[in-house]
Amino acid sequence: MRLTLIQRDDCELCDQAWEQLALAAVEDFDPLWIDDDLGLQARYGERIPVLRREDTGAELDWPFTAGSVASFLGR
Repeated sequence: MRLTLIQRDDCELCDQAWEQLALAAVEDFDPLWIDDDLGLQARYGERIPVLRREDTGAELDWPFTAGSVASFLGR
């Protein structure tokens, strides 16, 4: 399953999201920084960080925990 973490540069909440993904044993995901994309900024703005499943398009908005990530992934 391919995952994307949508985030900004220098984002404390995004750093916390990385920690929760590690606790949930998510070993592989693609980071997507929205800083230089006005369209992504308009779409995600205040929602980041957001974890997106590329297979279904489902998105998990912050705040999330290792447990909610595991549930989101069907574990």
